[in-house]
Amino acid sequence: MKSNNWFYGKIVSLITTLGIIFSITTNIFAGNRTITIKGSTTVLPIAQIAAEVFMERHPEVKILVQGGGSGIGIASLIDGTCDIADSSRPMKDEEIATAKSKGKDPIANVVAMDGIAVIVHPSNKISKITKAQLKDIYTGKISDWSALGGEKQKIVVVSRDSSSGTFESFGEMALDKEKVRADALMQASNQAVASTVSKIPGAIGYVGLGYLSSQVKALTFDGVMPSRETVLNNKYKLARPLFMYTNGEPKGIIKEFIDFVLSVEGQKLVEEVGFVPVK
Repeated sequence: MKSNNWFYGKIVSLITTLGIIFSITTNIFAGNRTITIKGSTTVLPIAQIAAEVFMERHPEVKILVQGGGSGIGIASLIDGTCDIADSSRPMKDEEIATAKSKGKDPIANVVAMDGIAVIVHPSNKISKITKAQLKDIYTGKISDWSALGGEKQKIVVVSRDSSSGTFESFGEMALDKEKVRADALMQASNQAVASTVSKIPGAIGYVGLGYLSSQVKALTFDGVMPSRETVLNNKYKLARPLFMYTNGEPKGIIKEFIDFVLSVEGQKLVEEVGFVPVK
């Protein structure tokens, strides 16, 4: 007669085998329950808070959220290394063509609206700026605050780097696609711009609405202050949509997440982190 230990070992082995089979079967039928999101640092706070709440509701789902800039997010979607590309600008024609050539079908999902706020150090006496003045500052024609009625102080220009969708949107809407001055301090994120401006009395920069705080001062742009109301009523002229791009129409768990972001609860989260709901 075989020992009880032998019998016990066989039972454990059988249970383990059945567990593995069940796990494999479950994964096959459930599909991939991991979502990778990359891209815009403007959209990043929306993606982060939405992912956090969504995972609380769906413990079986894992959502990985990374920044890096709109260009990086779009490139990752094209390369197949992310499921959702956050972007603060529309995809370019050449990006869409590249995506198509690689068998991808990028679909734009507008999840929020934003206003690009022009910011200065809180100690700066200047409270307003026109498009012409802003353009002259960023292209190098104006280099001292005294030219705008402020104190005699060198203007330190702070900008996003070229991989940023905010950089591209700002360049189109505020600078009419002219080049930013060569001595501008190029930053990799909205937070880095806000932090730099908060530490340099003569600095000027631009960030998404969600990055405004008491550490910086927002200027009126052509007489209009950036806010939820002025973005919604189209009075603020540095407004733009925010995107979550997917490869094809979202399906499965990706669709569930996009639907959540666009739900009443998701849009409240959009507003909670300082951006403008689209619903």
